[in-house]
Amino acid sequence: MTIKQKVHQHYLRQVQDKIDAFKDMITALTEDSKNDAKGSAGDKHETALSMMHIEQEKLNRKLAEILQQKSILDKIDSSTLSEKIALGSLVQANSMMLFIATALPKITVDGKTIIAVSPQSPLGSKLLGHQVGFVFEINGTPYAIESVV
Repeated sequence: MTIKQKVHQHYLRQVQDKIDAFKDMITALTEDSKNDAKGSAGDKHETALSMMHIEQEKLNRKLAEILQQKSILDKIDSSTLSEKIALGSLVQANSMMLFIATALPKITVDGKTIIAVSPQSPLGSKLLGHQVGFVFEINGTPYAIESVV
């Protein structure tokens, strides 16, 4: 398995774990609200129920964001190699390893730190379509593409 495939699998697993966790939290809140409805009455009950619904809405929004990230990761074929940077490329620029996918937390794979960047980010949008040797600048910092995996 290539490093690019390992990175892709790691991010897929990470996103799936988040999806599972949010689904569990939403299910727990739903159960809590059902149980609370059976045994309570009055203003305190209404306030508690309202707070649970607000929390559930927040969790549903976060779940939707994570599902969007997963759909982007699902579109990537990590076995494909390309000279030009595209969605799913693993790029080395200024000794940084960048995975062009969606904004996700930094990870370490095979002792290398990987930063996932969105193609819509300033850095991601500058990289798209270019290849090794391309030099550019963002906010006064010069970048040079050293390799594309």
